[in-house]
Amino acid sequence: MSTGSQAIGVFDSGIGGLSILKALRTELPHENFIYVADSGHAPYGEREDCFVVARSRAIARHLLTQQHLKVKALVIACNTATAAAIHLLREEHPDLTIIGVEPALKPAVAHSQTRRIGVMATRGTLASAKFKALLGSLVGQAEFILQPCDGLAEAIERSVESGDATKTEALCAQYTTAMGIFGSEKGEIDSLVLGCTHYPFASAQLRDLLGPQVQFLDTGAPVARQTRLRLAAAAGEPDTRQAAIYPPAALASHPAGHIRLFTTGQPAALQAASQHWLQIDATVEALAF
Repeated sequence: MSTGSQAIGVFDSGIGGLSILKALRTELPHENFIYVADSGHAPYGEREDCFVVARSRAIARHLLTQQHLKVKALVIACNTATAAAIHLLREEHPDLTIIGVEPALKPAVAHSQTRRIGVMATRGTLASAKFKALLGSLVGQAEFILQPCDGLAEAIERSVESGDATKTEALCAQYTTAMGIFGSEKGEIDSLVLGCTHYPFASAQLRDLLGPQVQFLDTGAPVARQTRLRLAAAAGEPDTRQAAIYPPAALASHPAGHIRLFTTGQPAALQAASQHWLQIDATVEALAF
């Protein structure tokens, strides 16, 4: 539960992390959140690791030096930033609860019937040691078709500003075609891992292309559950169920948490995205670093 001036910090290279923020708000409705979209330096997935690490450290410093809200947990709502920087941020801030994201390969293995699983992600994520270790842990359990999706995250961002999803639709068609045949029959891809937090916002376009039989897996709900569990553990709660964090009396009386939105890019883009996808009507504050 939000305690006065405490908040959960969330950041991504752009608006994609709003898919994680949406899940977090569902799981933890009484928490305060601070969201940073680093749109002025996006996309992370096509940058060198050293650049992504530097940006992640700068954003973490910004969040941890807020004067009116103490950040009690940090959610890295970006697969690329998680892979490149989470180990360093945990070393630098050992007392802070830090949660990252990773492509939902394990849930996909659990659900797939054909044992052929598509993975859409950025080049940075697919090339990372963290992803390769995750993939290596699942050798023999399924066949993974890996598809780097250059430009897709950027196209999704721009579609919010312009209202035109033509580029997003074209890239989704290009990349899914390159992966092979989707379906529920033997030899077909029956599960698609959306390995970038931007990609759930292209679910409608992907669904039109692939049909209802293909299962989409993203990281929003699992990350939100993990955040809840980690906060309960940090608070010394013996029971990590929702009721343990939010007793019934408190649920009835405590108001919903509030949200602050920041961006290093154009405020109008984050404002439009938060209104469109999260129904949040909050003023977006510009950052210059």
